[in-house]
Amino acid sequence: MPASTVSAKRRRASMRAAGVSSPWVMFLKGFFKHPVMVGAIASSSQRLVRHMLAPVDWENCKLFVEYGPGVGTFTRPILERLAPDAKLIVIDTNPDFIRYLKHVIDDPRLIAVNDSAADIKRIVADHGFEHADFIASGLPFSTLPAGVGDAIAQATHDVLRKDGAFLVYQYNPKVRNFLTPYWEHIDHEVEWWNIPPAQLWWAWKK
Repeated sequence: MPASTVSAKRRRASMRAAGVSSPWVMFLKGFFKHPVMVGAIASSSQRLVRHMLAPVDWENCKLFVEYGPGVGTFTRPILERLAPDAKLIVIDTNPDFIRYLKHVIDDPRLIAVNDSAADIKRIVADHGFEHADFIASGLPFSTLPAGVGDAIAQATHDVLRKDGAFLVYQYNPKVRNFLTPYWEHIDHEVEWWNIPPAQLWWAWKK
């Protein structure tokens, strides 16, 4: 039996033993358990991921933060691009997603936190940083409880370094309403090779 097959079987057995489901099952569970906190019923395409991450200045990124990592669709590509001495903090209010990521991603640069993105300033400080260089989010701002989206946007702007950016991928163009009160320089594109097509936003702190 090929080594890759043996390794895959061991990984699946380990996941079952730890009570961790497959990525697809985890995603569906998260959607039906907390629909207002999950932006879509399907994971983002890899083309969307590449498009979203393309403007990041990886050479000068020591702390990347991701809101709502889910099953790691963005988490893994971020780690692939991140410098060896940098850190990635992922924040999710769903403890199932955090437990899943801790179990399936063995990387010392990953810090998985079960908390709210609205507390980003405290979370960044708790891990020894003064600011974040880039922050990515797939949170569905338009369906979050009243006031939460604005609180996340303001806290995100405050914690970003100068020339850093808030990377937001959404399916509702109204997300711009949460960005414009805090950012003046906002780039926008649409990724059509995704189901459904996604709105991409890069809010730069100038």
